[in-house]
Amino acid sequence: MSRKKTLFYTKKHNKFTRGVFLLVLIIIFVLPFTLTTFKGFKSSIKTNINTITMKKIEKKDLGDLPNWNLKDLYTSINSPRIQKDLDFLNTHVKDFEERLKNKLKFLNGEAFYNVLVEYEFLEEKMARLGSYAFLKYAEDSSKKENVSFYQATLENLTKFSSHLLFLPLEINKLSNVELNQKYLKFPKLQKYKSYLSDLREFKKHQLDEVSEKIFLDKSLTGRQAWVRLFSETINNMEFEFNGQNLNSSQILTLIKDKDEKVRKKAGKVFNKKLSENIKLLAYITNTLAKDKETYDKWHKFSTPISSRNLNNFVEDKVVASLINTVKKNYPNISHRYYKLKAKMMGKKKLHYTDRNAPLPFEDEKIYKWQEAKQIVLSSYRNFSPKMSQIAEQFFANNWIDAPIKKGKRSGAFSASTTSSIHPYILMNYQGNTRDIMTLAHELGHGIHQTLSAKQSYLMMDAPLILAETASVFGEQLTFRQLLKQETNLEKKKVILANKIEDMINTVVRQIAFLEFEIRVHNERKSGEIPVEKLNSIWIQVQKESLGSSFILDDEYKYSWSYIPHFINSPFYVYSYAFGDCVVNSLYSVYLENPERFEKKYIKMLEAGGSLRYKEILAPFGLDPSKPEFWQKGLDVIIGLIDELEKL
Repeated sequence: MSRKKTLFYTKKHNKFTRGVFLLVLIIIFVLPFTLTTFKGFKSSIKTNINTITMKKIEKKDLGDLPNWNLKDLYTSINSPRIQKDLDFLNTHVKDFEERLKNKLKFLNGEAFYNVLVEYEFLEEKMARLGSYAFLKYAEDSSKKENVSFYQATLENLTKFSSHLLFLPLEINKLSNVELNQKYLKFPKLQKYKSYLSDLREFKKHQLDEVSEKIFLDKSLTGRQAWVRLFSETINNMEFEFNGQNLNSSQILTLIKDKDEKVRKKAGKVFNKKLSENIKLLAYITNTLAKDKETYDKWHKFSTPISSRNLNNFVEDKVVASLINTVKKNYPNISHRYYKLKAKMMGKKKLHYTDRNAPLPFEDEKIYKWQEAKQIVLSSYRNFSPKMSQIAEQFFANNWIDAPIKKGKRSGAFSASTTSSIHPYILMNYQGNTRDIMTLAHELGHGIHQTLSAKQSYLMMDAPLILAETASVFGEQLTFRQLLKQETNLEKKKVILANKIEDMINTVVRQIAFLEFEIRVHNERKSGEIPVEKLNSIWIQVQKESLGSSFILDDEYKYSWSYIPHFINSPFYVYSYAFGDCVVNSLYSVYLENPERFEKKYIKMLEAGGSLRYKEILAPFGLDPSKPEFWQKGLDVIIGLIDELEKL
């Protein structure tokens, strides 16, 4: 898998976003605490193949890798404070419901404001527990105590949420006149105006309280149970490779190895293991697609993607425009680049394991952790001293968990926690150039989440379509600095090629993923989809997006089955393409007028979820609702391919 974010979570970009009704949506669709901007598999284990000897990267080669310290949340899963907080919530959510249920319409502005303050406080305390449980689970899911703690926490939070569910439902029962004239005229309530406005968007899709509680309660033994089964099935897979049992991160790294024999063998081993589990993985996919169809029917969503678009507060037609524009550019971007890559690799056609393989003249330089840290911090510092100062805190305070460890979640993410506690970053650092870009990416999230915390808990999280903006912008800064500093022609080609591949993985590959999801969910409406049909849909969308430059061996047809986006967060993936195009356009604006850009950019990040995407981008003269916006963003990728061809 590419370094592209195949999310086991991302992320914590939504957590208990914007009230319990939104929480219901997220629990059922997104799975709270699975918000990881999953950046792909970045470990770089080396092994032996016949006469080929590859150096295994030892810890000492990478320097001292940090392990995060979660004490700002809780000191351990046995901390007395956890039970204290559980007891507090158990008492206070019940009291909140008893005092206020069916009484909202009788409150004056001051009382209504106090209710929202209390509600936000309870939600934030729940988020603290949920964040810690997820981070311990991600840290090591091989420990039974972490798994049990995570599951128990989810069950408790679902129970607590059930008592708070009435509030957003009752708010949406208020007429527009009541809300605007009785409450929003009260000055203090302006703080929650965006939260209330966003909540109203879901009004026509909400059911009565009893029905919503049933959906919420059943999610534990329904959707969440299937998501957990998928996650633990993939995480616990072992891949036998030359006498060693590797995990998914390790085998997927070998698929990107410099040696072609290593790549091909690793690809076969990986997909063989998927094929052995394919009936279970297909059944999970079918079950969750049907589950979503049921939810959409009851909540009156017209298409499978509509609930995601609403959660992003973006119109269906805008997303359709993005999808269509990217697909029209397949020949100009991915098809064209992979033909060029085949030429650079001295091949007529690429094997599927060549997609993210290093170029023949690419060196195997390993960057120690301190080197990666300095490169990324320097990139941020050159753009914004303020952002660099925020990023430095993650290193100084051990808010990053970097080494590969048994039972640790693959990939990388930045997990926002609460508005009063900083984010945490997980990586699987192995010292290659793409790991440096991953570090820049996740720090971008961390900076964004830190700046947006000023909005307070209910409004701090940006819509997912903008949540990737700061992270991809951070990558862009680091890429530009590396490219500018490099004078060696061959190394310059490598930097350009890697960035192009990253952008293709961010835009083209994610839209191809989206196409797979759309076709699967539509197909599921006619009945359970056989494994052969799922395989066929996958191969079809891959051929469309990759072009004619690839040889797709038969075993590649199973590769759809390990991608966690499809399970954890249906239709999430277009957020990456959206964010990449936004960043490309933002960077163009920055180059045109760098002096005035930083302040506007930081203000944009500070807005969090308090503004919609059009409002946030308007100061930069950008409007994603216009079709030409997407082409402008894609032209940046085309320009980089032009530059690589000239070199």
